[in-house]
Amino acid sequence: MCRWKVTKGAVACSGPLSCLFSSSSSPSSSSSSSSPSSSSSSCVLLLLLLFLALSALPAASCHDGHRSTRSPRSPDNHNSSGASSATAVVGRHVRSYDHLQGDVRKRKLFSYQKFFLRIDKNGKVNGTKNDKDPFTIFEIKSVEVGIVAIRGLHSTNYLALTKKGTLYGAKEFGVDCMWTERIEENKYNTYASVEHKNKKKFMFVGLSVSGKPMRGKKTRRKNTATHFLPIPVDPQS
Repeated sequence: MCRWKVTKGAVACSGPLSCLFSSSSSPSSSSSSSSPSSSSSSCVLLLLLLFLALSALPAASCHDGHRSTRSPRSPDNHNSSGASSATAVVGRHVRSYDHLQGDVRKRKLFSYQKFFLRIDKNGKVNGTKNDKDPFTIFEIKSVEVGIVAIRGLHSTNYLALTKKGTLYGAKEFGVDCMWTERIEENKYNTYASVEHKNKKKFMFVGLSVSGKPMRGKKTRRKNTATHFLPIPVDPQS
């Protein structure tokens, strides 16, 4: 440890650091006595520099130690939390409609007028109240997003609409057989022709109160005659 003494206006140092300051003093006593203020200033300056050097060392080591003890953020935890939050966001907008599930759905189309839509082997389209009629079973297949094809399972005819709005059964799939499927507010579905319109208005599949097919030009989305409930069918049927 270094001890400092003031002796007749001069600063003296004793201890391990005395060698640092012994060199700063003149070999002759005459020069030391002639400039005591200069010797004192040199010692004070050296002391200040030494204090600054020593005080900087603990701060750096403390900072390095703090940085080394910081645990790194786990990428797995970050990814898992991000994935869970994304799942939560997506989950808020998911809706499930059982009767619309599957690439090919086997269904009966039961109209709001209490008739089952049917297509016979000759391509005739009408409605029946006989729920055992095999021609009332359809395969509904997705063609594009929101667009389906409706094919009679036993008649093998596709539900189609002419340019004039007449429903018929087509042997081959074509533009007349493409339908926009939409769920209405009352939970029934409507089927609008993708290809044909009447003065820019959609034409729909519809059955009258007597079970006869309606002409597309007389159909409207809000008219319940165009509303159908897809009823699931036993896969073995």
